[in-house]
Amino acid sequence: MSFLKSIWYTLLVATTANANTYDHHDQSVSCQHPAYRSHIISKSPLVIYLDGFLTSDEQTHLQVITKDTFSRSAVADQAGVQGQRRTRTSQSTSVVRDDIVRCIEERALLFQGFDTPRTHLEPLQLVKYGRGERYHFHTDWFTNAVHASSTMGGNRQSSFFAYVSAENITGGGTNFPMVTPPHDPRWCAFIDCDEPWENGVTFRPVVGNAIFWSNLLDDGTGDERTLHAGLPVTSGSKIGINIWTRQGPLSEDIRGRD
Repeated sequence: MSFLKSIWYTLLVATTANANTYDHHDQSVSCQHPAYRSHIISKSPLVIYLDGFLTSDEQTHLQVITKDTFSRSAVADQAGVQGQRRTRTSQSTSVVRDDIVRCIEERALLFQGFDTPRTHLEPLQLVKYGRGERYHFHTDWFTNAVHASSTMGGNRQSSFFAYVSAENITGGGTNFPMVTPPHDPRWCAFIDCDEPWENGVTFRPVVGNAIFWSNLLDDGTGDERTLHAGLPVTSGSKIGINIWTRQGPLSEDIRGRD
């Protein structure tokens, strides 16, 4: 990502983080957004930490509406075939869109600027990790063109991963091995400062907080440096939410009705 684009994102973060109220696109819902705080951890690749991105009410709501809907997470192989793999042992579920979920979607869109339409968002996904469960190193952008065609909205432009629940958890961090760790000790509230420097950055599962990153380079190709992993949970459990934005619009068959 170019330096100018990084600066643009910096200015955008400063403005959106202070937004409290926003009228929904259909004027039927008024979203009350928290005044979350943003911290740029890396400009290239662009990785931003969002402190207080989800409210406690939203966290509870997401768990209530997805109760008893989780199943073993699937992963696409090199041929693009979805299936269960040893590399991903979590459980996942799609989130039914209601007014609260629409406001979370709205917040993710506002963070990325006024020109990102709602049709570019994939359905939100919750993932649950119990003891010993993990997601091995992977990228969110697709290497197989089948999953990144124009009919599928292109590739994944950006990702949010927010922590919805973390019950008595040890382990279970989100590791970016190719992102350079920051030096300031204040980062230790969010990242594992005991992790060896050569292991990159490991974000601790702090409830309500989120990580945002840009998946693609300026030419539209995938950025290898966004490789990341959900590290094994050694005790307790965690639930996170994936918010993925595509390069182009997704059909209603994929997104569902607003």
